[in-house]
Amino acid sequence: MGPASWRCAPRPEPAAVAGPVVTPHPGTVAAPTGARWKAPLLALPIVALVLVGAVWVGQQSFVYHPARVPVPPAAERLPGAQDVALRTSDGLELGAWWLPPTAGCRAAVLLAHGNGGNRSDRAALAGALNEHGFGVLMFDYRGYGGNAGRPTEAGLALDVRAARAYLLDEMRIDERDLVYLGESLGTGVVSELAVEHPPAALVLRSPLTSLDEVGHALYRVPVGWLLRDRYLVRENVGRLAVPTAVVYGTGDAIVPAAQSRDVARTAREAGVDVLEVEVPGAGHNDEVLAEGPALIDALMAVSARAGVRGCR
Repeated sequence: MGPASWRCAPRPEPAAVAGPVVTPHPGTVAAPTGARWKAPLLALPIVALVLVGAVWVGQQSFVYHPARVPVPPAAERLPGAQDVALRTSDGLELGAWWLPPTAGCRAAVLLAHGNGGNRSDRAALAGALNEHGFGVLMFDYRGYGGNAGRPTEAGLALDVRAARAYLLDEMRIDERDLVYLGESLGTGVVSELAVEHPPAALVLRSPLTSLDEVGHALYRVPVGWLLRDRYLVRENVGRLAVPTAVVYGTGDAIVPAAQSRDVARTAREAGVDVLEVEVPGAGHNDEVLAEGPALIDALMAVSARAGVRGCR
């Protein structure tokens, strides 16, 4: 069968009335004035409500991306490391790895990872820090690494406090020898902790200014008014007074380098001793940024400025 053809009926004679007459096409029904726009306009609020509801309900899956694979025993991935358990003030038990400091170093690094994976992904970083003598505590947030619970900003604040308490109370680390290291979303976790419990030194790797500004940078849509979690890193660093390193990659497509620079600038303007380190061309998860010499050297430098003892 060939393509269908359109057939036009003869135009009827116009009625004898004043003014022009518009004759509908055969088979059509003339719509009342404005009706063609009414239904789409009425649907717009419904569509908007559906989208807002989807973001509100599903935002946890946008923000938090825990790995679903089991975490292996610590010694399998990191010689000398031990499996330990942390207990939060709201009754959760969190899995963690503890790599003790080497002879002569009394300091420890509390490592708060980003929004993806689990503690096993940070084994190489912990090993590199331990080569300089630092003890390292790697812990998984609630909902990560097989831990019970659902991750939220308030929940992660309890989790990192459990990690700090373990280092001070169980491992007898002196507050003067405690360094916080946060990566990406973890910069929000440790910077908030540092406001209440200042460390000797603070290291922020790929810090965001706030979660809503990262969302706006990624999706080009203002989402802040929809978010339950905030992670106000820029606001937090403006309230600190400890030596701080800010390390970021200029090729970061997740947390723009401009946001990390803004964090460093805000801390500096607040009177903080800031070491700012750019890794040219490095992306958010590139090894050269996540566990490379720039990050290790920055941590060593601010630790020395803070008077951390015995590490090389």
